[in-house]
Amino acid sequence: MSTWTFDNSHSLVGFSAKHMMISTVRGSFEDFSGTIEYDEANPAAATVVVSIKTATVTTNWQQRDDHLRSPDFLDVATWPEMTFRSTSVEPKGKDRALIHGELTIKDVTRPVTLDAEIVGSANGFDGKRNVAFEARTKIDREQWGLTWNMGLETGGVLVGKQITIELDVRAVEQVPAATEAATATA
Repeated sequence: MSTWTFDNSHSLVGFSAKHMMISTVRGSFEDFSGTIEYDEANPAAATVVVSIKTATVTTNWQQRDDHLRSPDFLDVATWPEMTFRSTSVEPKGKDRALIHGELTIKDVTRPVTLDAEIVGSANGFDGKRNVAFEARTKIDREQWGLTWNMGLETGGVLVGKQITIELDVRAVEQVPAATEAATATA
């Protein structure tokens, strides 16, 4: 089993939602971390843990970002972190898997399934193995207590219920210090 950690400088934790029922607003979180435990001989035994700092939400519009941080949505003063923890991994061929897990937003934990794909691997400049993967899921935000909305004069609502969550991640294999030292002296 090897341990991999997210390389935030080459990763994105993003989301999108309909606005006014016609356009899509995209956003991301600037501060997050993730760890993957993975055995190439037994991919089904993999585990994934992701932690996201809610106050770092950005949609490139300050007024909307402040509203998303407020008690109407993420309530970052009370709930500074949201998490995903895998419960099982279901391989779907060589480079695909369904990652079943629990997503916690505010004080609500519910099951979700990420549709994941390994998109490539390479050795980094430091010699460590890197792997890139993409994972997507869709949730109904109201199931996590994110129910704020506003009706429109033309009918419909300001913020869509369905949120698409997207992870575009590069992870770096963590080599145990003893192994790294032995390799450096060899």
